[in-house]
Amino acid sequence: MDKKPILGVIGGSGLYDFPALEKKKDFIVHTPFGDPSSPIIIGELSGKSVAFLARHGIGHIYTPSEVNYRANIYALKSIGVDRIVSISACGSLREDYSPGQIVIPDQIFDFTHKRQRSFFSEGVVVHVSASDPFCPDLSNEVFQAVLNTGATVHRSGTYITIEGPRFSTKAESNLYREWGMSIIGMTACPEIFLAREAEICYSTMAHVTDYDVWHMSEEPVTVEMVVKVLMANTEIAQKAIENLVTKLPQKRICDCKIALKDAVLTHRDLLPKDSKGKLDLLLGKYL
Repeated sequence: MDKKPILGVIGGSGLYDFPALEKKKDFIVHTPFGDPSSPIIIGELSGKSVAFLARHGIGHIYTPSEVNYRANIYALKSIGVDRIVSISACGSLREDYSPGQIVIPDQIFDFTHKRQRSFFSEGVVVHVSASDPFCPDLSNEVFQAVLNTGATVHRSGTYITIEGPRFSTKAESNLYREWGMSIIGMTACPEIFLAREAEICYSTMAHVTDYDVWHMSEEPVTVEMVVKVLMANTEIAQKAIENLVTKLPQKRICDCKIALKDAVLTHRDLLPKDSKGKLDLLLGKYL
């Protein structure tokens, strides 16, 4: 790898298949948490290095619960990625967020229950701040990049992440609306919190594919609906990524880069040797 990637993109396996991406190479990365979902594809956009990872594997072979989120984030961190944009499908829980539109959320609600949510355990206690889980600086840049494509994009909203792989019942969907949720998906958690633990800026470009199942005058969500909108929006996502990499500043000024500064509670002398080696990439600068 000749250059440190200016951006990591997690999304579908077809996302990186566009003409503007040059000098593509596959990198197989192994991590202490297992192997990531797919090889990392690194290419150049406007002369800048960008890394792509297929969240569900090449050919979409992992359910949302089966994705090895820890390995995915660790692998991107290990090649120097310090900003991640997630490209994902979502259902709308609001009348004004319509299918075909894009949402850059600013809050998240984790309603999953089967996933490994942290890199830290086995004698290492870390409490990371998550009050503002999406990096505001990166999210503003992503919003502007999407806006410049001409697409309709919203710069706020709360993303509820459900376990899946099934879609919601009407009772569940209506309850999420009562809670004030804006969009619904299956993959943002724990990905976003692991990125914070890795001190990586994280933003989501959520493509609204449907109205979930709450809308009385619209058909309930189906896989066909999701795929149809995602395919139509792939070009928007690709153009937005091109726009983004040309505008991203080299240096970060947000607090994401020091998220672990005061987060480690375990006394340094008591950190298990095995854990210290496993977590050196994440904690090394503080130990």
